[in-house]
Amino acid sequence: MSRLSSHFRRFALAAGVGVVMVALAACSSPATSTTHGLATVTAGKLTIATGQPAYSPWVIDDNPQNGQGFEAAVAYAVASKLGFATKDVVWIRSTFDSAIAPGAKDFDLNIQQFSITDERKKAVDFSASYYTTSQAIVTTSDSPAASVKGIDGLKALKIGVATSTTTLKLLQKIVGGSNLQVFNSNDDAVAALKSGQVDAVAVDLPTGFYLAGSEITKGVVSGQFSDTAGGEEFGIVLPKSSPNTTKVSAAIEAIRADGELAAITKKWLSTSVDVPVFK
Repeated sequence: MSRLSSHFRRFALAAGVGVVMVALAACSSPATSTTHGLATVTAGKLTIATGQPAYSPWVIDDNPQNGQGFEAAVAYAVASKLGFATKDVVWIRSTFDSAIAPGAKDFDLNIQQFSITDERKKAVDFSASYYTTSQAIVTTSDSPAASVKGIDGLKALKIGVATSTTTLKLLQKIVGGSNLQVFNSNDDAVAALKSGQVDAVAVDLPTGFYLAGSEITKGVVSGQFSDTAGGEEFGIVLPKSSPNTTKVSAAIEAIRADGELAAITKKWLSTSVDVPVFK
């Protein structure tokens, strides 16, 4: 900052407190209006951010405006509970890291598979959880493992899984340990699948979608487990100390209570992407 000349020092002393207060307000929040009881960055609109690009099944065709995909649908359902019509939802893009970094935000809400953690809560607010990750099996479409739909069938497979994970604990509980191949990381387990050392790998469902779509040739998520104990919880990110956090959480609880969240989950994380639950 440049040095003030003596001509302006008296004015600066008188105005200094006001300048500081305005600066702090500008840094803490860009909200400029109140709509439906929420402080929003744009008058009459709810600005929601997501990733660039945004992937299926969270957002279909990288186009959140169409409401297709799990997180796009959740966002519009929450917006509706908050009193915003579809036409009043404005989508922007942000990186994952910038969304959870300290500082002012140009969005009201941000949804892109953010796990709720105490460390992240130091920089941003989180809504109530809208999704708890389940564990899943990933294999290739031409593998016999792809047709296995039951727990008993899994017991006949060699399944790779990373050590010290929630996934390993669940597989040991449900499938048993005799057929599990434990690796230092998911990367090592995937390498074993590619080389034919194992028939499938077990990971959390979001990781499964990524691996099947990007890392494994002919990859498929063949099934998921109904037990979500110990799974990571996803929440909507809001600016730190946002006055809207409680209301957004209430909107999520409302779509959970009336069954809308369950219907969205079934459509986009089970039926549409063909990920049955192992019986």
